[in-house]
Amino acid sequence: MATNLVNLEAVGKVYGTRALLDGVSLGVGEGDRIGVVGRNGDGKTTLVRILSRLEPADTGRVTHVGGLRLGVLTQHDSLDPAATVRHEVIGDMADHEWAGDARVRDILTGLFGGLDLPGFPQGLDTVIGPLSGGERRRIALAKLLIAEQDLIVLDEPTNHLDVEGIAWLAGHLRSRRSALVCVTHDRWFLDQVCTRMWDVQRGTVHEYEGGYSDYVFARAERERIAATEETKRQNLVRKELAWLRRGAPARTSKPRFRVEAANALIADVPPPRDSAELMRFAGSRLGKTVLDLEDVTIQAGPKVLLKHLTWQLGPGDRIGLVGVNGAGKTSLLRALAAAADSAGEEQPASGRIKVGRTVRLAYLSQEVAELDPTWRVLEAVEQVRARVDLGKGREMSASQLCERFGFGKEKQWTPVGDLSGGERRRLQLLRLLMDEPNVLFLDEPTNDLDIETLTQLEDLLDGWPGSLVVISHDRYFIERTTDTVYALLGDGTLRMLPRGLDEYLERREQLRQTTTAPKVPAARTTGAPAEPDRPAGRSTGLSRAAQKELQRIERRLERIGEREAALHAEMAEHATDFERIAGLDAELRELAGERDELETRWLELAEEG
Repeated sequence: MATNLVNLEAVGKVYGTRALLDGVSLGVGEGDRIGVVGRNGDGKTTLVRILSRLEPADTGRVTHVGGLRLGVLTQHDSLDPAATVRHEVIGDMADHEWAGDARVRDILTGLFGGLDLPGFPQGLDTVIGPLSGGERRRIALAKLLIAEQDLIVLDEPTNHLDVEGIAWLAGHLRSRRSALVCVTHDRWFLDQVCTRMWDVQRGTVHEYEGGYSDYVFARAERERIAATEETKRQNLVRKELAWLRRGAPARTSKPRFRVEAANALIADVPPPRDSAELMRFAGSRLGKTVLDLEDVTIQAGPKVLLKHLTWQLGPGDRIGLVGVNGAGKTSLLRALAAAADSAGEEQPASGRIKVGRTVRLAYLSQEVAELDPTWRVLEAVEQVRARVDLGKGREMSASQLCERFGFGKEKQWTPVGDLSGGERRRLQLLRLLMDEPNVLFLDEPTNDLDIETLTQLEDLLDGWPGSLVVISHDRYFIERTTDTVYALLGDGTLRMLPRGLDEYLERREQLRQTTTAPKVPAARTTGAPAEPDRPAGRSTGLSRAAQKELQRIERRLERIGEREAALHAEMAEHATDFERIAGLDAELRELAGERDELETRWLELAEEG
């Protein structure tokens, strides 16, 4: 039986007059991978801080096993602003030492895009002080992951990571033997990484086996059995479960919830969206033309982001927009918004954007719009409109819509100045929807929103008739709310991806391998081995024995590459079998050591030639 690394016994924590935790008893065992979910303000961060002994509990006891190696990523890093990235991440390790460690190389490449840290002015020698919050966040995460830990505690680790970085982090955490406790609102990430869930609600913590998909089913079943009065919330949970069961084939490697019970629970739940009806309604509101781009070039200063782009956003289109940071996603939305706001008068430097006559655009930017801090929440919403038409005969008052977005009757009278960042984000989105737009641009709408609010937003968008463009690093939200995915890959073009985000990640991996391919020849599946690169002026004459040895090394490197790929696939398939994972990990390390030796010998032979 696995040993518990951390135990919480009857833990309580009170802030003011509110009990965030009340008599909570939990344990974290060896190999556990636990996801922590719950509403903003219900105590998720407090729970993990107490678990990590970063703050004391008011009542109860927290015990750690002796010699516990604990790594914690908090929402605010403690990096030394005067230090360099090298000092904080690599420490005193010599270059040949860390560069020869496959795990360190993988972490630096996965989080920063390369060993030379592209995007940082002086690479590893960049001083931390002037860096952005997102860059500091990646540095803190790299520092934690490079160390050996028995237990890793992560509070919102996917913040400031793009889709590619989140996918890498999920794979990396699955391959580690460390136990994990993770607070995140990224539901795809939870499904990929976690094998247990803690749901923090009103001072208590409910435990569930499995990832996010299993948790959704279990919670829906628990609420059905309990016959709670929260009918609306229950219906939303059942609707989300229906999407999980009927959508893309499983979002976990092996879904564990009972298929028959899940299907029975959702038998009367219709598909999330009636796409044909929404398209007809959107066409009647928008006409045939929404936004047409003809040979458009978009720049940010001297940098050309998109070249000669011809593209059309039609009535009822629901588009997900993904791409590397700096590729131009936000710049594209801003150019479209500027043209729409000026009725086509404001145009890009090159090309033309045609705007439909009936377009009524709402744009949720990444910046939270400043509101009068003395306004009450309900007053801020009613400043826009008292009632809103949601389509299909549905109408809501400002107060009803506030409740849908987590602002209960009492919260509606809270001054805007007293709201948290997430609550202000919700209010900003709510005000946009109250204006009854027929075209909606959402730039990172999931920032600071908890899972329950995201579910409510997705439900609202399901019945919203109009054209929608979403930029988000939240893979689940993109898949849930949009029908088509387009990608900006940094080459000045916009591409439709028929297979969605899976295809995007494949293209990014192919591009990374092309641009960062080492001089040691990559594994080949057909044909003769590639001729290795040689320095200019170097003789190509090698002895027969040396040539044979080179060929032997290349064949062995090819087999190692194939075996590593098979091992990674096997680790993903048996992610919950920790003994199996440990054996596979040991074999991977042996292969990595052999690869390093072969690559060194290959370079020695190439130098001799």
